[in-house]
Amino acid sequence: MGKPDAEGQGPSEELPDLPPEWGRVVVPDDASALAEEAAQLRRELRRRTSATRWRRRLGLTARPDGRPPLGLPLLLLLVAVLATSVGLVTVTWPRSSRGTDRPTVLPQSATPAPLFGRSLPALDLVDVDQTPVPLRGLLPAMIVLVDGCACAAQVAAAASAAPDGVQVVTVAGGREVTPAPPVGGPVRALADPAGELRAALHLTARPDTAPALLVDRAGTVVRVLPELGAAADYRNDLVRLAG
Repeated sequence: MGKPDAEGQGPSEELPDLPPEWGRVVVPDDASALAEEAAQLRRELRRRTSATRWRRRLGLTARPDGRPPLGLPLLLLLVAVLATSVGLVTVTWPRSSRGTDRPTVLPQSATPAPLFGRSLPALDLVDVDQTPVPLRGLLPAMIVLVDGCACAAQVAAAASAAPDGVQVVTVAGGREVTPAPPVGGPVRALADPAGELRAALHLTARPDTAPALLVDRAGTVVRVLPELGAAADYRNDLVRLAG
């Protein structure tokens, strides 16, 4: 008390002794002049109070015995778990193909290749006595599938149109030869127990429809008739088979 201020302006009777490094201390007459500084100080105090409260809630404040807070190891463990989880998700997340050098795999076509122009499969069918008959041993031939329709009139017309040397063969489904062939008739009736010929033809059996194959002497299917119609439609093909 009573010492001159830092600038030597004389003794201060109202203030206690202050450190010289503070410089000159001016106390305004109107306290409202310090309102801005007071508001800033209150904001700083609220910020510190909030930070202290959250540190206490998270267990990050030092314990009374001076040991590290319990919440700090838990926080580090949580950060490590989150980092590991993010890494696993990044590695396992499906990625779209970025390059075009990979070959594109096209699905197989649902429509099978036609039998036309290909060799007739080497099939063994059975006759009325269940005796195996090699189908390729009857060539050249017109082979009519009668598992969906007997179509007797169309088969008879084909037999009449067939020249010498060309065999007309009917193939029924199952083991039973139907209809039974006439004795000494021009048509050779067989059965296909396994249904292999129908499967090779890739044609679904339909009522009142009898498809036919024209196969030359070498075993090549030269024409496929989805439905056996009038003999005029295939007469020239039968003549070529005999040549």
